[in-house]
Amino acid sequence: MVYVLNPFGQPLMPTDDHRKVRILLKEKKATVVRRSPFTIRLLHRTKQYVQPVTLGVDAGSKHVGVSACTPEKELFRAELMPRNDVVDLMSTRRELRRSRRNRTTRYRAPRFENRVHSKRKGWLAPSVEVKIHNHNQLIEFACKILPVSLIRIETAEFDLQRLKAMEEGKPLPEGEDYQHGEMYDQYNVRQYVLFRDNYTCQCCGAHPTDKKPVKLHVHHKESRKVGGNAPNNLITLCEDCHDLLHKGIVELPDDKKRRGKSTRDATFMGIMRKTLLQRLRDKMGIPIQNTYGYITKAIRESNGIEKTHTSDARCIARCPKAKLAAEEYLIKPVRRHNRRLHKNAILKGGYRKANQAPTFVFGFKLFDMVDYNGEECFVYGRRSSGSFDVRHLDGKKVSAGVSYKRLRLLEHPNNLLFERRGGSSHD
Repeated sequence: MVYVLNPFGQPLMPTDDHRKVRILLKEKKATVVRRSPFTIRLLHRTKQYVQPVTLGVDAGSKHVGVSACTPEKELFRAELMPRNDVVDLMSTRRELRRSRRNRTTRYRAPRFENRVHSKRKGWLAPSVEVKIHNHNQLIEFACKILPVSLIRIETAEFDLQRLKAMEEGKPLPEGEDYQHGEMYDQYNVRQYVLFRDNYTCQCCGAHPTDKKPVKLHVHHKESRKVGGNAPNNLITLCEDCHDLLHKGIVELPDDKKRRGKSTRDATFMGIMRKTLLQRLRDKMGIPIQNTYGYITKAIRESNGIEKTHTSDARCIARCPKAKLAAEEYLIKPVRRHNRRLHKNAILKGGYRKANQAPTFVFGFKLFDMVDYNGEECFVYGRRSSGSFDVRHLDGKKVSAGVSYKRLRLLEHPNNLLFERRGGSSHD
């Protein structure tokens, strides 16, 4: 499929006539805008004949499916993997800043009123903001290469109290139970964890009394960076057990080691659904409709379609019988900048290696699309010796150390990286 733009950059209907495209390029009546997905821009005026195109979006926290269809044919199919590294990056930044301030500045009492969320109404955590941004990026890109006339999005809202009750085998909440949540009538998370564990060390069973005072700590089963401050990631330990646990001398009992199933993705979907729809309606001059999972499921099952993110998106677009597109794309957004000056690991001699590298190494940038032995892949790592690490977008390694001389540059990176899952390449 070749996507076509008019001389002013507005989208026209795509074409499967590759012969005609080659003639237009050879006669300089068109120019290549991007290689993946292959898009050309006409250099001469043409008639603006377009058909109604519906874009179906299966929103998600880890995978987003999109499908742009007419009733007869699917024109674009892709799966996007939103960024999930923001929590880790911000946690690392917080650790480095706290360490630096402790070394170089006096103690200053925290000022809790000086916070962004107290100043700006509608503030969302950066980890949520980046995923909403990734959804918007994908939808805007599809509208740039296709004449989309309607966007239909499936969003979901999960009943977290009900899910937790089902996992723990407790009675399902009803009525006023939803007002009395897990931490109802508790001052904060730490106080709730101590109360839940009956103010008893979950490792040795120590319990503070008048005759024997015991200092209790709240321990993260998984690191705060990975597991957060959710109650199921916290456990009560006495001061001695907490110290020995971090030294690796003692271990938690087997039934206390695991934190249980994380609800981070379900929480994200509940937070982002209204914000995503509202921002799209404010920004796009295209009708935006919301749909629900049970409707998608009914359409998919009544047409005997296998469940995938892209097939769900096609059902969301209400074009289940459309002829499938020949190519499917895997899309991955990447960060543009890395401002950290030094790497975390301290080398021999007590010095820290510089983190910044030249933009180009032997003519290649990070995340360049390259051809290696006839296979499309991306540059994930570069060495000054000329040995590069090349991989697919899903993380599968093609070669951990291939010479730059064996690579052929196909395309420099943009905010979104595209990898073709099926079909032939355009050279």
